[in-house]
Amino acid sequence: MEIVGNISKMESSREEKVHYKMALGNQKIPMNGLIGQGIQLEYLGKIHCIRCGRETSKSFAQGYCYPCFTTAPETEDCVLRPELCRAHEGVARDMEYAEKHCLSEQVVYLSITSGLKVGVTRSSQVPTRWIDQGALRAIEFARTPNRYTAGMMEVAMKKHIMDKTNWRKMLSGSDPCHMDLVKEKERLKAMVPEDFSSYLTENSEVIVLNYPVERYPEKIRSLSFDKDPLVSGVLMGIKGQYLIFDQDRVINIRKFGGYLIRLRTLD
Repeated sequence: MEIVGNISKMESSREEKVHYKMALGNQKIPMNGLIGQGIQLEYLGKIHCIRCGRETSKSFAQGYCYPCFTTAPETEDCVLRPELCRAHEGVARDMEYAEKHCLSEQVVYLSITSGLKVGVTRSSQVPTRWIDQGALRAIEFARTPNRYTAGMMEVAMKKHIMDKTNWRKMLSGSDPCHMDLVKEKERLKAMVPEDFSSYLTENSEVIVLNYPVERYPEKIRSLSFDKDPLVSGVLMGIKGQYLIFDQDRVINIRKFGGYLIRLRTLD
């Protein structure tokens, strides 16, 4: 098999084990079936913006050219910091986009990734967001009517719980904290400011995610197409948006959105 195309974030679905498809141009390559086999990813020296398609010498925010990075609604500050959202005040780069992504129901959640963390995502992105982060387990904490409110709730909770993932620990393969998420949810409810208490939910379902990994790395070596245009070896597994290769090597596919890649299977 040999396929050439611009790469973008892997698609995923929750099954007995998370199932991944790699998007190369218009093609979607099932990746789970390649685990245990030799594959080669070759960066062909071109980058195209994942929004407008123009060729760019440098990628911003995981796949955008600079003009799109500064103007696209997908790269507004509130994507990474929901508390900065102003769509509820009628202020956004694209209000039609904001209606769908910011002025829609948001989930504040607790998850176990590299540890216990709090996060925010659109309700329509459950459980995709958790898979992209490499979460082992996750539980809904609250639901809010817009992204700003969810972001402010997250800010309040950051005084008591992390909001970041240590990707190296996430890729270790171990359960970093054998916590009962239902109990943690009840414990943290008491720490929610009164202004946000009405958004708390009683949902006690814990989503468990199993990733297709044959062997986790011990001493992680992070690969980059900018430094290593040819990535080749046995695919040992996939977690989050990372491909895990033999010899403890990993590469974050999402980081290189828009890069022109040739994927080959090796005999």
